[in-house]
Amino acid sequence: MGGMWYTEKQTDHFGITVEVNKTLHTEQTEFQKLDMVETPEFGNMLFLDGMVMTSEVDEFVYHEMVVHPALNTHPNPENVLVVGGGDGGAIREILKHKKVKKATLVEIDGKVIEYSKKYLPSIAGELDNPRVEVKVDDGFMHIVKSKNLYDVIMVDSTEPVGPAAPLFERGFYQGIYEALKDDGMFVAQTDNPWFKEDLIRKVMHDVKEIFPITKLYIANIPTYPSGMWTFTLGSKKYDPEAVDLNTIPELDTKYYTPRLHHAAFVLPKFVEDMTK
Repeated sequence: MGGMWYTEKQTDHFGITVEVNKTLHTEQTEFQKLDMVETPEFGNMLFLDGMVMTSEVDEFVYHEMVVHPALNTHPNPENVLVVGGGDGGAIREILKHKKVKKATLVEIDGKVIEYSKKYLPSIAGELDNPRVEVKVDDGFMHIVKSKNLYDVIMVDSTEPVGPAAPLFERGFYQGIYEALKDDGMFVAQTDNPWFKEDLIRKVMHDVKEIFPITKLYIANIPTYPSGMWTFTLGSKKYDPEAVDLNTIPELDTKYYTPRLHHAAFVLPKFVEDMTK
């Protein structure tokens, strides 16, 4: 193999590798190792602690799916919070919903925001929108201090290591419940079912103990471990599978569609078993 290659070791025995044209930026921030690289296959890519966070080519899948199922389930999502998500992709998708009056981003590492704006402008381009408030702060503590404030909360975190580890604990989900309004809902990325079965089972168990409606749904993201990715949704009132497709507005999307809204909740048997 010629050239330079970047490998993410996803388990002790498996990884994903991508050819790199050049390194755009590398830095050990206060919280994690940040690498921004240019690749021929996926465009510019952001790695944090050696893990793929996003790429210009396939980012739309993740960002559309972490946002639109919840925002098309809640009838009036005026005040929305994103915990993490410093690349700005979730914010970009949230702003496609006219009912959203304010979107707040709380990202612990300001360097992620800074270099996403510089090297991922197609993803981070809406972070300066007047409907957006960006806070460089600890998302866990922001949730703790927020009570009955948000209609929808999205946890757009890295994998459960380092600064993101507390974002996968039961106490965090309880805090989210209290930060949401009486009819609020949240969604979190919950990794992949091929390598992280125990994590998915734990998150489903914890969220089910707190939220009356708890659902798992999936999407296909080629640069993420195994390509199959899960999202866990917890809702106080509204069921995403009960949404009338005719009420879902036409959005400028590449992956999410009204029909896919329901289809995403239809799980392969081995994944469905993890939700029980």
